[in-house]
Amino acid sequence: MRPARALIDLEALRHNHQIARRRHGRHIFAVVKANAYGHGAIACAQALSWDADGYAVAFLDEALALRESGIKLPILLLEGVFDPAELREAARHGFWPVIHHPAQIDMIVKTALPAPLRVWLKINSGMNRAGFPPADVRRAWRRLMVSGKSEECGFISHFARADEPGCGATAEQIRVFDEATRGLPGLRSLANSAAILAWPNARRDWGRPGIMLYGADPMPEEGSELRPVMTLESQVVAIQNIPAGQPLGYGARFVAPRPTRVGLVAMGYADGYPRSVPDGVPVAVNNKLTTLIGRVSMDMLTVDLTDLPEAGIGSAVELWGNQVSVNQVAQAAGTIAYELLCNVKRVSYVWNDNR
Repeated sequence: MRPARALIDLEALRHNHQIARRRHGRHIFAVVKANAYGHGAIACAQALSWDADGYAVAFLDEALALRESGIKLPILLLEGVFDPAELREAARHGFWPVIHHPAQIDMIVKTALPAPLRVWLKINSGMNRAGFPPADVRRAWRRLMVSGKSEECGFISHFARADEPGCGATAEQIRVFDEATRGLPGLRSLANSAAILAWPNARRDWGRPGIMLYGADPMPEEGSELRPVMTLESQVVAIQNIPAGQPLGYGARFVAPRPTRVGLVAMGYADGYPRSVPDGVPVAVNNKLTTLIGRVSMDMLTVDLTDLPEAGIGSAVELWGNQVSVNQVAQAAGTIAYELLCNVKRVSYVWNDNR
């Protein structure tokens, strides 16, 4: 069996959830959209069910999968719904849809529902991607309330730059949100992972920790003690010795500066490891750090074993996890940890739970 695996540490997930709860101090939606950022939504949601207040997903199908697995806690639909049939399903299952444009309110007004909705009105506080302009919030709220279809309306917004603690944009978004909702009844939700860690004045009734749950710290300099949840691992499957001056792999990007012992690893960009990483990105072989050399190919990559004479066929390789930070790999690839974690595929998943 091919040794490429994603090991998911559910105890680390619970540890990170506890940090989010302590830092936020109030209710939190555990964000498990996009298959829990590549970690397995059902397994992660079930692992948190003993302590969770609710979950957040992107759209209806993700929420239905959680309900079908036995999850009974509140589920927030961050994108809301897309047609009347979805709206009826959301009401039937007690999902909490986010309403972020007038057409969704029109749909609520016109659709016969099997039960009243609990909705969240999204406010464009400065990200300018989705949500009602601040000047339109009160009118949108009144339309929802007089429709008779909504038994409760909360208010929600999203930050564009909360992971930049020195930037004033987040403080301004908080001010805009507070002004737009001043005097209106209803719960508030503002803080994403970075805001939970770095912006105490963004903490409201409900937080929405996402990436921090999976141990990819959005604020690594804060020392938040998050634990990596995913270890992406494989094994050395072959050894090649190349003399100094010889090229390695596609495009001959790497040319051996010395006689080099090369380990071939069963992992490639088709598994989600980024092709764009340069030579020198750290990997761990048998718990010792070395580096990637040569261009990542579809099914394989190569690592430098010259200084690890004890390593050979069958040696364990960690691409990211407790020894190699996924943030470090993402930075080398010119992207973010979210993308790497969400892109993992074709590997075997193993969920470890020490409870």
